[in-house]
Amino acid sequence: MEPIKVVFLGLYFEAWDAVDEIYQKMAKVPRFEPIGVSMPRKLTGQLAYAQEEKAHAFFEGKEIPHIRLNSGGSGSQNQDGLAILKDLAPDYVFVNYPWQRNYQPALRFDQLVEFTRLVYVPYFSLVMVDEPDDEPGGGQGDAPVATHLFTQRLHQLASLVFTQERDVVDAYALTERGNSYVHFTGSPKIDNLAHEAKAGRSSWPLEEGKFKIVWAPHHSYSPHWYNFGVFSKIYVQMLEFAKANSDIQIVLRPHPFLWSTLTDRNVLTESELSFWRKSWDELPNTSVDEDGSYAGLFLATDILVTDGISFLGEYPLVTGKPAIFFENADHWKLSATGEIAASSSIRVKTFAELTEMIEKAKSNSLPSREKEIQKLVEASSPHPGESASRIIEIVYEDFVGGPSPLVSKDAIKATPWELAAGREPFED
Repeated sequence: MEPIKVVFLGLYFEAWDAVDEIYQKMAKVPRFEPIGVSMPRKLTGQLAYAQEEKAHAFFEGKEIPHIRLNSGGSGSQNQDGLAILKDLAPDYVFVNYPWQRNYQPALRFDQLVEFTRLVYVPYFSLVMVDEPDDEPGGGQGDAPVATHLFTQRLHQLASLVFTQERDVVDAYALTERGNSYVHFTGSPKIDNLAHEAKAGRSSWPLEEGKFKIVWAPHHSYSPHWYNFGVFSKIYVQMLEFAKANSDIQIVLRPHPFLWSTLTDRNVLTESELSFWRKSWDELPNTSVDEDGSYAGLFLATDILVTDGISFLGEYPLVTGKPAIFFENADHWKLSATGEIAASSSIRVKTFAELTEMIEKAKSNSLPSREKEIQKLVEASSPHPGESASRIIEIVYEDFVGGPSPLVSKDAIKATPWELAAGREPFED
């Protein structure tokens, strides 16, 4: 039998850890031929499709052979890239990022499903927020999770979906295709982080003898969406704190969308943000890390300060230690899993409380969250360490059993989430 050809789209390479173990395991067995792909994108606040070179550099750094779909430049289509994928004739295309508005039109899911099977593995590790139903007319009002988690175009067209939440599997049952193609496997991202932590790998450059803080702010700044971000409320105080505490090394790990969201949504002006970043970069004990390993970052630091969302659950799972959760008073309600994660952290609501907890951490006197962290482990990992292997086996069984027919986009009548009235427009 010819190897099963599997393409991995690297549009959101910052969350490659969601599929990395799947790729690595496939690369070691002759029955699979995995292929990485770097491609342009247009994220929130960006004016043109770009950054393929960043994905290329990422793959180069990880020594992952890949194909570059950059011949379309910053144009809006990239038909050349589509032709390359068609020539590859992959049996499956793995996708970790469902927001199709960030893909060039020729590389969106309706185009890909014409010649291959889409496989979706979410880039996030856990469903942390109990989002209100956002379907006009309450179309999926009985759903246990937000509609954008199972009614986007990728969800509709995927041949296989792998999820880390039982509630998501139940939600798919409400759709016209049902949930026979949805599998509860747990999160390869969590397993990958845990494996790195167990191996004790950390390549993060640090100064000996300094107390180390990772500050990881989210990018949500509105009661209309999540509202966890507190960067704009404390960024000046964090700078002053860093100036006054030269014995503490602080590494800022921003959400990939943080900078563009701050200015695109008029939270800060370009000049305000530029001035602050210049001041931050000039301090000897501060830095910014945007591309390094999460696990390496977690392992190297003494404490994580975050306003949510993913790191709130991932940090205690990787390190066994509580994060400091700087909680915005008006954030959206946490899901059941989110509440468990928040309980495994140390919650603060003011900058004074934050500095108090940092001082306690320096003296090794933070409150214990051992029992709460164990509950988080039990809730988030149905098959600890096995999710990637289970995903690979399901893909193999699907292929040798048929393989499954291509999904017919014309047979799906429901409007995908992102095309419903009131969503953000596609601007190609």
